[in-house]
Amino acid sequence: MPTLIVPFAGAAGKTRLDAPAPVRREISLAMLGDVLEAAVAVGETIVVTTDLDGVALARTLGASVADDPGGGQGAAVEAALAGVDGPVLIVNADLPCATAADLSRLAALDGFALVEARDGTTNALALPGADAFAPLYGAGSGARFRAHAEASGLDAVSVSLENLVDDVDTLDDLRRVAPRLGPRTRACLERQLQEAPA
Repeated sequence: MPTLIVPFAGAAGKTRLDAPAPVRREISLAMLGDVLEAAVAVGETIVVTTDLDGVALARTLGASVADDPGGGQGAAVEAALAGVDGPVLIVNADLPCATAADLSRLAALDGFALVEARDGTTNALALPGADAFAPLYGAGSGARFRAHAEASGLDAVSVSLENLVDDVDTLDDLRRVAPRLGPRTRACLERQLQEAPA
């Protein structure tokens, strides 16, 4: 059974969501909730964050919490991996279509597997152990993670699982994947549509 790591920067990490700050915060937490519902069904889950609402939500849903030391997503994941043994899944918090079945399929792959977003960044990683991780996030990170795996003697497999490929950076992204959204994010989107001026 893998340990799942979910880094969560809070609403501050969703600057491309073109919405007022309270709406960005609500959407960010809803997406985190849907990711966590899927993750805790698959294995022990650790949310790495300093966001107090994110901490409370993680604990409510049965996840543990690691403190984000600052320095970006790579540093956050490294902090959460300290002391973790065995296989690991690292799953971004902006994948509101993710299901337990998706994460189980990713976890079932041997070696080093990654799911890239359409822009070449990395949405999820499956690693044989914590020592296979390197903080390589950012533009073009999928290619860097593959190169890192190969340099480490691991076979890197790119996996295209639609619900994990579709991350949400903008409101247009959210609307595009609306039929597949998890229940928290779907309810949040419906509220925003109802409250939008005619």
